Amino acid sequence: MVGEALPVVEVGPIAHGGHCVARLDGQVVFVRHTLPGETVRIRITEDAGRFLRADAVDVVGSAPGRVEPPCELAGTCGGCDFQHVSPERQRELLTDVVREQLQRLAGVTWDGHVEAVAPDLGWRTRMSWAVDDEGRPGLRRHRSHDVVPVQTCPIAHPDLPDVLSHRWQDELVQTVISSTGEQLVACDGPVPDGLSIQNVVDAVGQRRTGRPSVVERVGPHDFRVSGTGFWQIHPRAAATLVDAVLAAAAVRRGDTVADLYAGVGLFTAFLADAVGEQGTVVSVEADPGGARDARRNLHDRHHVRLVHDTTERALRRGAVPAADVVVLDPPRTGAKRAAKDLAALGARTIVYVACDPAALARDVASFERLGYRLQGVRGFALFPMTHHVECVATLTQP
Repeated sequence: MVGEALPVVEVGPIAHGGHCVARLDGQVVFVRHTLPGETVRIRITEDAGRFLRADAVDVVGSAPGRVEPPCELAGTCGGCDFQHVSPERQRELLTDVVREQLQRLAGVTWDGHVEAVAPDLGWRTRMSWAVDDEGRPGLRRHRSHDVVPVQTCPIAHPDLPDVLSHRWQDELVQTVISSTGEQLVACDGPVPDGLSIQNVVDAVGQRRTGRPSVVERVGPHDFRVSGTGFWQIHPRAAATLVDAVLAAAAVRRGDTVADLYAGVGLFTAFLADAVGEQGTVVSVEADPGGARDARRNLHDRHHVRLVHDTTERALRRGAVPAADVVVLDPPRTGAKRAAKDLAALGARTIVYVACDPAALARDVASFERLGYRLQGVRGFALFPMTHHVECVATLTQP
């Protein structure tokens, strides 16, 4: 069907992944660049056998919430899913996705809503730019290796280093602007002449300068993040998630807390404040760079014990003690392999930070089979214009 005449379909509900569900001759079609309730003409982009993928190329009948995209490359670049949707409607769509995943995979009814976190544009503090054969940086097309050169990106933070006006000899150039105003560029090849930035990780500079890093500040705490290591990319994300985690965890003085998949120690630092020196926080991180930064960021916390290992292995070998509270922030694949051992820690409260609602719902179902009950979920629109959503779930024992 790829390349045939363009059919018209009635668009159904939003699905996880930034597309809506339609049907064409009885077959499911996942359609991008549309909204539930619209009538659109589609171009089939992929026949996956059990379903089709398509782009909406002409809106025959629009739905409330459709707006003029703020980016001229909307629908061409693969970075944004919802440029054509108002921010308010975007959050409604994300709410529908979280609600559907929790109901379908965990049998849980969620009556909450995804919360706004400003700004909606100019928020991305870390960007990876692909480079085409002519040395021009840009972004890749959706589900493609093709590079779309760009002159500007509306979701990129305005204070990111200017790499778009230069030609590069790399396949990938990464840029960072920290919350303290420090800039960083990472590339594999030489830095172009005229790039006015000192904090550069490149094939030469990495040997010359060691491991360039930036400092991120959240409340009273500073965190060193080496190179382009993991850090939340929305400027208000770290503080928003810290507040949500602390509220959900309800940590008491003297508690023992396990912070799993802990990164550079963001939650660990605040959990350590909450338990006080009479308590203990065990912080587990597998990534060597993240573990190294955590040691630097938490070196003066004598009641924090750092474990450099995968969460799964640390739990199996008994490196994580019985805990009063567990906080986990796993990768997009979730914590399926750790659920049983994690539940065995006996915590009164588990706080689960999730970047994928499907993985969260699946793991909630696992934890419920292990004796925990879901007490609440908060959703945050930390990736405006995209289908990504961050959730903080609270589970307790009866």
